[in-house]
Amino acid sequence: MGKLTKNQKLAHEKYDPSQEYSVEDASKIVKEITFTKFDSSVDIDVRLGVDPRKADQMVRGVVSLPHGIGKEVRVLVLCTPEKEEEAKAAGADHVGLEDYISKIEGGWTDIDVIITMPTVMAKVGKLGRILGPRSLMPNPKSGTVTMDIAKAVKEVKAGKIDFKVDKTGIIHTSIGKASFEADKIKENAIEMINTIAKLKPASAKGTYFKSISISSTMSKGIAIDTTSIAGI
Repeated sequence: MGKLTKNQKLAHEKYDPSQEYSVEDASKIVKEITFTKFDSSVDIDVRLGVDPRKADQMVRGVVSLPHGIGKEVRVLVLCTPEKEEEAKAAGADHVGLEDYISKIEGGWTDIDVIITMPTVMAKVGKLGRILGPRSLMPNPKSGTVTMDIAKAVKEVKAGKIDFKVDKTGIIHTSIGKASFEADKIKENAIEMINTIAKLKPASAKGTYFKSISISSTMSKGIAIDTTSIAGI
């Protein structure tokens, strides 16, 4: 084993990597073992007992975190002209249609979320090869394909995020920043976990929550004791 750095030694003094902690304690520890000079993201990793290769065991959903993720979400609205003012008034960063479709076809994806209308999905659908791998493809289930553009933009800006299980059975997403108060990290984590619990596929057998951990940028994961979370 290589020599531990000063920060690694400090982290080892704060917690035991072999132990599981309550969400409340883990939320405090993740702040104490974050030593980056920038405001690190706090992420959650949830390993589920599902087989994502089976359509009836794909876990995907949306959650509105009570305290947001501490990041300015860049929103592109692809809509017809009569919806443009509504999108801009709601806070969209980019609004248009044909011009942005051309930009995306040229490789531009400098955005976090795309919201569009059912009536233009035929045009947007052609971008699937570019947007799909980047998890940017609008989807009715996540509320990003809708006629209520203003509502969708405001929800995304307020902290609504789309998540799905990857091919290894893990959901990985940001739930805040290290600068958040520990209580806010805890409440965001619990909201995320409870949302995932409600999405348990009927066909999933055995243990649903295999493991849960939270970490910050460049920190080690802190294992969470799932029995400490009510209702899962």
